[in-house]
Amino acid sequence: MAVYRIGSQEIEYTLRRSPRASKASLSVTPKSFELLVPEGATDEQICAVLDRRRAWIIETVQHMAERAKAQTRVYQFVTGAKIPYRGRIAKLTIEPFDGSLVEVSFRNGFHIRMPSGLPPESSDAVIESSLRLWLKHRVRDDARDFVRRHGERNGLKPRGVQIKDQKHMWGSCGQNRQINLNWHLIFAPKPVLEYAVVHEMCHLKHRNHEPEFWELVGRVLPDWENRKTWLDKNEHMLGWEKVEPSV
Repeated sequence: MAVYRIGSQEIEYTLRRSPRASKASLSVTPKSFELLVPEGATDEQICAVLDRRRAWIIETVQHMAERAKAQTRVYQFVTGAKIPYRGRIAKLTIEPFDGSLVEVSFRNGFHIRMPSGLPPESSDAVIESSLRLWLKHRVRDDARDFVRRHGERNGLKPRGVQIKDQKHMWGSCGQNRQINLNWHLIFAPKPVLEYAVVHEMCHLKHRNHEPEFWELVGRVLPDWENRKTWLDKNEHMLGWEKVEPSV
């Protein structure tokens, strides 16, 4: 992470260099902002861009801090806990049983069967890990379905789809034609996840965000702007913050 200093305040941001970039551009990522610059940009040129956009940066960072405060907080993964899922909040139900592995399912809420012999001091971490893994599998399966639905008929054939724990972006499309998606997209409604998948697929033809790119997105998903707007406005819902009990 790079750091931009405004007085005594240090603001972290992602600096990305690209041989395809003709000019610098700033964009918001899930928890920060990103500065894209041409590959040969100097430190002085980068600082000049940041200084010109200082007011925007301050406003954006404050806005993201306010959204972070609104994020779902989970103190313990126990019956009654509330977990975000596909654009809404679902309740968690824990049921001990005689099995040896944690089982996760969803039926009008999350249902987790937990081995009755699991020590209480480790149950919270085990349940969170199992739930996280289950959610990653769901977003992977959904994303692959969307690739099958939109890929071949639009001439968009990625090499594959990988689900990652990305901190500063919702997705990316590698030069190897591999699509990467942030697993936190499982917390958004399915149409929003579909938009994210299509967005990255369209980068197979257009590596930038020029008008031709958005025209292609619109041909695949005519209502893409509504889906993008939801993502921009509700990014604070896409995940949970585990709050450790104070000692």
